[in-house]
Amino acid sequence: MKIGILSSKASLYSTSRLRQAAEERGHDVEVVNPLQCYMNISVKRPKVMHRGGELSFDAIIPRIGASKTFYGTAVVRQFEMMGVFTVAESQAISRSRDKLRSMQLLSREGVGLPVTGFARSPKDLDGVIQSVGGPPLIIKLLEGTQGMGVVLAETRKAAESVIGAFRQLDANILLQEYIKEAKGSDLRALVVGGRVVAAMERHAAPGEFRSNLHRGGTSNPVTLSAKERNTAIRAARVMGLGLAGVDLLRSERGPLVIEVNSSPGLQGIETTTGVDVAGEIIEYIENHATHDDDQQATSSDDPRPPRNRARSRKARPASLGDESE
Repeated sequence: MKIGILSSKASLYSTSRLRQAAEERGHDVEVVNPLQCYMNISVKRPKVMHRGGELSFDAIIPRIGASKTFYGTAVVRQFEMMGVFTVAESQAISRSRDKLRSMQLLSREGVGLPVTGFARSPKDLDGVIQSVGGPPLIIKLLEGTQGMGVVLAETRKAAESVIGAFRQLDANILLQEYIKEAKGSDLRALVVGGRVVAAMERHAAPGEFRSNLHRGGTSNPVTLSAKERNTAIRAARVMGLGLAGVDLLRSERGPLVIEVNSSPGLQGIETTTGVDVAGEIIEYIENHATHDDDQQATSSDDPRPPRNRARSRKARPASLGDESE
């Protein structure tokens, strides 16, 4: 099978691990920068070109950075027009990148979420703050990634100050209730093909409330409860993603989804859990790319625990910051 990895940096951990896992299983792999591709949009024979040559893959793995979403998803969509299997469809990537839309879709399907507010007019500020339970509260930029653009406002005055600053930048923001019982920790569940294949718990660094590893947080393997596992699977399915990193908080009312990532980094979770996540992704492609049925994962909430497959070779060291490539 010929597999294309759409990534702007072939040396990044996730990209190199996916390539390694695919080659170990006998597949031909090519890493292509989607920003260096161009498209021939025609009725008879749509094409994706790269450096003057036509690309032909049986499957693709999009590793599209947040800042490259528009053009990157256009390239993915063109491959879809050509009948190429993708672990994350273009529409699903766009859907997951829109935090507001994600929250709306997840809430409609009954997936647990922190109470979230959104408004445009400054006149509605008091109402939105009250709707999420008042301070302390979380303020998020809709376009933020890896913990950037996320602020904890402990008082109303602090909230008004932060919101005012973001307004000066004409930025769209979400307000969310602060889940104090989470105590600066969250869960990352890696969902592949409708199964949780690995999970870790992340803890914020001292003096920090964001648990992202990029922010100096620590992590440990974790066994998810059946409800946590099913919540992660449902969230990935609602987003339409065959591959997803689902972030959850443990709360008094059960697991709450705070984000669904369509291009989750592999280094943190593979290093923490020892699970061959890259191999799981390639196996998912093998089981679906040659089928004529629906390309995306639609399995029911599978309560089975993840398979813990050890990596055959030591992964290449690299930066943890590979969610956005």
